[in-house]
Amino acid sequence: MTLGLWRTLGEHAPVWPGRNWPLGATWSPEATNFAVHSPAATAVWLCLYDDEPGEPGERRLPLTEQSLGIWHGAVPDVAPGTRYGFRVEGPWQPDEGLRFDPDTLLLDPYGLAVAGTQDDAQSVVVDPAFDWGDDAPMRRRWRDTVIYELHVKGFTRLHDRIPPELRGTYAGLGHPVVTQYLQDLGVTAVELLPVQQFFSEPALLERGTVNYWGYNPIGYFAPDASYSSSGDRGGQVTEFKQMVRSLHAAGLEVILDVVYNHTAEAGADGPTYSFRGLDDRGFYRRMPSADGYDDTYWDVTGCGNTVNTEDPLALRLILDSLRYWVTEMHVDGFRFDLMSALTRTAGTDGIPVDMACKLLIAIGQDPVLRHVKLIAEPWDTSMDGYLVGGMPPPWVEWNDQYRDTIRDFWRGRSDGTHAVATRLAGSSDLYADDGRSAYNSVNFVTAHDGFTVRDLVSYDAKHNEANGEDNRDGTDNNRSWNHGVEGETSDPAVVALRRRQAANLMATLCLSNGVPMLTAGDERGRTQRGNNNAYCQDNEISWLEWRADGEPGAWLDVYEVTRAALRLRREHPALRQRHWFEGRPAIVGGPKDLAWLHPSGREMTDEDWHDSTLHTIGMFVSGRPLREPGPRGEQQIDTSFLIWFHAGPDAVEVHLPDNDWVHAGSVVLSTDPGLPEGTRVAVGALVSIGARSVVVMQESDA
Repeated sequence: MTLGLWRTLGEHAPVWPGRNWPLGATWSPEATNFAVHSPAATAVWLCLYDDEPGEPGERRLPLTEQSLGIWHGAVPDVAPGTRYGFRVEGPWQPDEGLRFDPDTLLLDPYGLAVAGTQDDAQSVVVDPAFDWGDDAPMRRRWRDTVIYELHVKGFTRLHDRIPPELRGTYAGLGHPVVTQYLQDLGVTAVELLPVQQFFSEPALLERGTVNYWGYNPIGYFAPDASYSSSGDRGGQVTEFKQMVRSLHAAGLEVILDVVYNHTAEAGADGPTYSFRGLDDRGFYRRMPSADGYDDTYWDVTGCGNTVNTEDPLALRLILDSLRYWVTEMHVDGFRFDLMSALTRTAGTDGIPVDMACKLLIAIGQDPVLRHVKLIAEPWDTSMDGYLVGGMPPPWVEWNDQYRDTIRDFWRGRSDGTHAVATRLAGSSDLYADDGRSAYNSVNFVTAHDGFTVRDLVSYDAKHNEANGEDNRDGTDNNRSWNHGVEGETSDPAVVALRRRQAANLMATLCLSNGVPMLTAGDERGRTQRGNNNAYCQDNEISWLEWRADGEPGAWLDVYEVTRAALRLRREHPALRQRHWFEGRPAIVGGPKDLAWLHPSGREMTDEDWHDSTLHTIGMFVSGRPLREPGPRGEQQIDTSFLIWFHAGPDAVEVHLPDNDWVHAGSVVLSTDPGLPEGTRVAVGALVSIGARSVVVMQESDA
């Protein structure tokens, strides 16, 4: 194939040699340097696009310089906002990973912005200048972190206190109404569903839907333009930075959910947007075969392809992208989607998980990246990719074992309280044996993928018919309970029980040792109408409804419980400890740092731990003193707490044990209407706790 039939306007315009670094388009007032990696190409053209009236369109300039597989050149008088792309010539040999087609305009893998629609997308030259003022990395300690997972568009799309033109945008998320809400709730970090430029799968577009979640990336440096109120010619970059600056000013860190394991180019028959047309052989993994590797993409992501992190340039792109978001966009950390897929190392036995892979070593040694928050989703779609408890420092992990155990406990399906206690105390079975701390566990009961908390207590089964896949998609392992009625109901008894159960789940999450992650809207009863896989629902199914107190469907009692639990956590270091509990005194003659109590008032026995009929557990946490020293090595003193988790269907009487250290207390949080906050309690007393309730008792003077 040749470019002979293509318009060649401006082919004699000056193209200076430029340089082969940095990759991408680097603007300066004198000239813009373009550099793109395509080692097997035979020719590369830079294509520029003008918006001036009367301009005929594409202007193609040959990049005649090549070094180390990188084609480069500098072009004077290219203004920020200029659209561009690449056309690449070379052999068409798909079976060897060579897919060059000059008829296809390719996006710049290092492009800082993307303009246009999915069918005519082009990269954009960006002036990166921005006044950050005194903004600086926050570096909040993990033990003090509370994560709030949200979708940029869905969080504000229906918010009536945000100007209509800003709803669903980066600017909307940075609005004072949002930052004030998050501050009042008590979270400390927002974890944004993917905001790197993404496209929708062709099959979704054919069904009239889109990829709402964004787990289909194509531009690892570009903030997605669909969330911009400032246009797509670089305004999205500035607006994203303004959002980060506003969130930081409110004391909120910004964590990005990043998808480096696959791209929107899908399988071998998928579309070509960028990587495939530049270096298909290097960027994507191939299936191992007897004589090397064949043309079948190796897929442990379920999306058609897997990025090859053993390839030096693919690895470089990921690292450069991560550093860019930290240094230029000021984000505070990352949550890596399907992290296991990125840890694969080819060997004689296939492509197994390797905890000493190049990517993990490079991130761990990088002077920028090793100091930001790094969260792994420690699994992929294969059986051998489940790595919960196995990620090396400095990584923390999404802990789905916490999710499953806590869900089972509150729906009355627990096999015993031992597993529940382990999760409440920080999952030492997963993290203590290799020197890690409880904060290595990111605890959650819901996430974007699955039921909301409201749906978790309202549906026994998924209802994904709106997705157009005959309800086949989405997990069937929901561990949910509808409490007698499937879906929404006006039965006041059922609604009251569901709201109490939702409050129980939220309180448990906020008071467990580890790092809590809340899903946006769970604290106020957001529903997806039983859809547990709303990835293609860019509508009211996914958007957060901001119902006011008293409006039908507003579960603001759950909000108040969540807010109160987070306040207790924030104000009391006893409830967010870094050191592991040891079940023995922190000082000679003192109380145990942690004790598990039977409703009778005695400590739990081995037999109790495995009693499947026992639905009540008391968690005594001592604050006198904490095992963890203060910043100068001083002994830390806090009040002590006794937290009762009662998942039984009937009320239970609990005996408050007599002891030498705590003599009286008061209820400071309760989901039991019959045991309100402020109730005084004393040792030796019998206290009745209502069915399915959390009650937090705090030490006080007698």
